[in-house]
Parts: sequence; structure tokens; C-alpha cells
Amino acid sequence: MEKAEKENIVMFPFMAQGHILPFLALALQLEQKGHSITYISTPLNVKKLESSIPPSSSIRLVEIPFNSSDHGLPPDAENNDDLPYNLVIRLLEVSPCLEPSFRKLLADLIDQQKGVKPLCIIGDFFFGWSADVAHEFGVFHAIFSGAGGFGLACYYSIWLNLPHRHNNDEKGEFMLPDFPEAGKFHVTQLSSSVLIADGSDPSSIFQRKCLPSWVNSDGFLFNTVEELDKIGLTYFRRKLGIPVWAVGPILLPVDGRAKASKTSGITPEECIEWLNSKSPNSVLYISFGSETTISASQMMQLAKALDAGETSFIWVVRPPIGFDTNTEFIAEEWLPEGFLQRITDQNKGLIVEKWAPQLEILCHKAVAAFLCHCGWNSVLESLINGVALIGWPIAGDQFYNAKLLVELVGVCVEVARGISFEVRHEDIKYKIELVMGENDENDKGKEIRRKAVEVKNMIKETIMENDGFKGSSIKAMEEFLNAALLMKEGRSRADGTE
Repeated sequence: MEKAEKENIVMFPFMAQGHILPFLALALQLEQKGHSITYISTPLNVKKLESSIPPSSSIRLVEIPFNSSDHGLPPDAENNDDLPYNLVIRLLEVSPCLEPSFRKLLADLIDQQKGVKPLCIIGDFFFGWSADVAHEFGVFHAIFSGAGGFGLACYYSIWLNLPHRHNNDEKGEFMLPDFPEAGKFHVTQLSSSVLIADGSDPSSIFQRKCLPSWVNSDGFLFNTVEELDKIGLTYFRRKLGIPVWAVGPILLPVDGRAKASKTSGITPEECIEWLNSKSPNSVLYISFGSETTISASQMMQLAKALDAGETSFIWVVRPPIGFDTNTEFIAEEWLPEGFLQRITDQNKGLIVEKWAPQLEILCHKAVAAFLCHCGWNSVLESLINGVALIGWPIAGDQFYNAKLLVELVGVCVEVARGISFEVRHEDIKYKIELVMGENDENDKGKEIRRKAVEVKNMIKETIMENDGFKGSSIKAMEEFLNAALLMKEGRSRADGTE
């Protein structure tokens, strides 16, 4: 591997924070292994990323031209997060326009390196076309998914089959025809774009062109671990017929997360000081991620549940659905009257606007559970710290992640689904108390917390390397890099360049 350790890896994520940041985390990990990294994104995304690159890193950020106004998008709309929901599909639809510029960029890169080709190209799963471009240059291509194997497998199967449209079950339940081991699904586990899909809508047209193109890649990298996610990974090995490597958990370092975040509502020091005043396993952490939020009525019910219970909590808030999430949070309008004063007087809770130091919170001994949207990054951060989950999936693969965690892993209780789900504060309070151990009916909460610790230890083992032992994620990364090197060496010999 000495030769491979000096070679360049080109990385190209889709323009959304949920893709850009996992790619950056992977880039930093590959750089630590001795590789040079060329990280490609559109101009405004590159500008945002510059402050997230650690000073010690030599990752090269390269701009690929993109003018959103040329494609029916608002000016300077280069990121999924900057768009209203109805325009997200438009960004996906126009993304193949990047292909000619990507081809030219690769040609220029190889020319600058005096004909030396990259070791491999790691592309986004929304950029399936990037495999064909890589192969034009004789370069190994891998897809990287920041999503988990099970969640993405359900997403893939549902979009290609739309099974709920051919189902007459009165309960709204259905099975996936090519993924029966995933079990039963319910229509409430489908995002709005899937529910209205009929095969001829814009989302279906994009997905049915994009998803089948994955078979053209030379391999698929997942930010997950084999032992946790075997069912989903096995599905892709069967469906795609290409190597599938579980190389996770891949997470940004603490300092990188802080720089990549939006405006901080609290300093890590303030947060830790507050947590230090709490007993072990007594605090509930609540956050719906960097891109999602809940409805105003749901927010009110959640606050009432917290108000009525005894659990201490940290809650990251942003304006509810229908309001500009970048504006100030109006507690007087969206939380019960006197709520903030009561939780302050009782030293019961912290309300934090927009962003909190999530990793520092989850690894603190005071935190027992995490109420979240089940985005895969948040799931991994919770599980590597042995923190049980309370699931409130909002969109996309989050519904399927919650299904995995509840039904197959046993570390989660689901409390709601989506932004139109009617919730009652009494039900939320009950499930919080169940998972926190304040209501151990049938010992269910105790078992969930025990399994969370079990998964923590399992994940820790996958990234261990000592005394000749290598965890599954370590071995998977080595297999991926070796596969890329073997392909490059084979083509070099065939070309007579070595």
C-alpha cells in the first residue's frame, strides 16, 4: 500500500449539507491514511467549506462552475438547504448539467499531474453519471453514502417499485417486493414526494434514471458498520452485484463540526457546565438536525410534555415549519406561556437556538437518551456513545432508519412520524419516561438502554486495530483502497505506462 498512500483521491458530493459534511469527514479520514484529497463542489459551497478544513489539513478544494439562475433556481441557490421544499427536486434534476464541467476538471487535473491519474473518484449516489466519466479516464469509481445501508435500501426499493400504489391493504401496510426481509411498512413512513409519485412525476423520473446507474460503479462505501446494518448491505450486494464496504462510523471531528455548523446558540463550555450539574443518565437531548423542524402544534405538544414531566433536557430549537428557519425563535409564540421561566427557575432545561455542540452533549455521562429525527449522522453519534433513541422521523430515509432502530436493533422507541402527525403531550411524556427509565413498564426502557450500550461496544470493536486484530470497518476500508490500487496498476500495465 506504500504507493497508494501517496496518490490522489477525488471526492464529489451532492450540494446539500447532509452530503457535503459526511464527504468531508471521509476526506479527513482518508487524508490521515496518507492520501491527498481533491474535494469538488460548487463555488458557494467551497467558500463555506474553507472554514471547516482544519489548519493541519492539505485538502484541496476545487470549484466546479454552477449558476443556479441558469436552471430556473433562485440566484446563489447552490445548496439543498437554501431552497424551499418544492424546489429541492429541481436541484436534483439539473445536477447532471455538471457532467461536462466534471469531465473537463478531471482532464485538467490529470494534465496538471503530468498524466498521473487519481487513485479513485468517490462520487455521490445522486451523481451516478460520475462513474461513466471516471471510467472514460480509466479511473476506479466508488459511490459514498452518508446514509445507512438499511435506510438507503428501503429508499432505493420504494422509489423503483412504488409498492404502496399497488396495494389495497385497508391498514395502509405494504411489503417491498425485492426486500421482504425488511418487513412491513406503513404509508405514514413515506415522504410526501413518494406518496404523490406515480412514475411520471419529476421525482420518479429523476430517481428511475439515477438509482439504476449505481451498478456502473466499481464499489459502494457506506457510513455504517457491518454488524449493525447487515440486512441493508446484503440487499445492495444482491441488487447491484458490486463490492459493498461498510467503513463507518465516519464523523467530523469536534472542531470541524463547530466550524461547519450554523450560528451557535450556546458554547460547548456553557453546555458542559450545565450538564455537570446533573446526575448520570438523567438528561434528554432533543434535536431535529440542521435541516429539519416540526410543526408549531407539534412543538407546543412537545413543550407541554417536557413541562409536565420531571426529566431534565437540552432542546435545540428553530422556527417551526412554515416559518423562515433562519429567523429568530419566538418563544412567546411557539412555546407554552411561562415555559422558559419555569424551566430556568427549576434548572430543568436549556433551550438552545439553531445549533448545539451535539457530540460533546451525547458523550456526557449525564445524557441518557436522544429525541431526534433519525438522520443517520445523528443516529451514529448517539450509538457510538451508547445513548438510547426516541425517534421522530421527518423525511426521506429517516422513517426507515427509525424502523431499523425500533424493530431490528431495539435501541429506539418511535414517538411520531413527520410534520403532519398529530401528537398528544401525554403520549410524548409517557415515551420519554419509558426510555429514560422513569417508567420501566415491563422493563422495556431498561432493555432499550442495555442494547444501546451493547451497540456502542459493537461499534467500538469495528474500528479497533491491535495485536493483529482488525475490526470490520478497518478491513473494509483496506479492501476498498486495495481494489482501487489493483485496478490502477492493472490498467497502467495494460497501457504500458509502468
